[in-house]
Amino acid sequence: MVHYQQGDPAAATALVERLSPQLFRFFATQMGSRTDADDMLQDLWLRIHRVRHTYRPGQPLLPWAYAIAHRVRVDNYRKRRRTSREIGVDVLPEPAVPEGKHSEVPAFQELLATLPESQREVLTMLKVQGLSVEEIARATASTAGAVKQKAHRAYERLRSFLQPKTAAQSARKGIAR
Repeated sequence: MVHYQQGDPAAATALVERLSPQLFRFFATQMGSRTDADDMLQDLWLRIHRVRHTYRPGQPLLPWAYAIAHRVRVDNYRKRRRTSREIGVDVLPEPAVPEGKHSEVPAFQELLATLPESQREVLTMLKVQGLSVEEIARATASTAGAVKQKAHRAYERLRSFLQPKTAAQSARKGIAR
């Protein structure tokens, strides 16, 4: 990143190649649409280029990049919300479930969709991207305690979502015996 700040084109290419897959996954897990994730990734790299002077050498790069990615995602969400209101769409169409994909346990994306935006973001950064609590706190401009609280609440919500299915399955097994 320091070489990129100094204008080295090879460093810029290496930075994009190294971070893009991870940042794309961050956007894709939140959006579900590959084209939206691609658009946000492009927007992210434009913003990083514009604000590269704000990176402090010696500081961890990922929290700095994820803080910018977080803002890109929030801005994209707001833009989509404005657009959906302008079009006048009351109800978004439900995504089609591919045949043969019916199972008793919902897919990971479906589980994430049940969480509030802030909890989904923290859980994605923590479990999918592998960032530490401190890195997430820096990226989201919050405290480590707030990140832990959001993660805990996300886990509790996911447990409660999955629990009734598990209890119903156990009850059926008990009756079958």
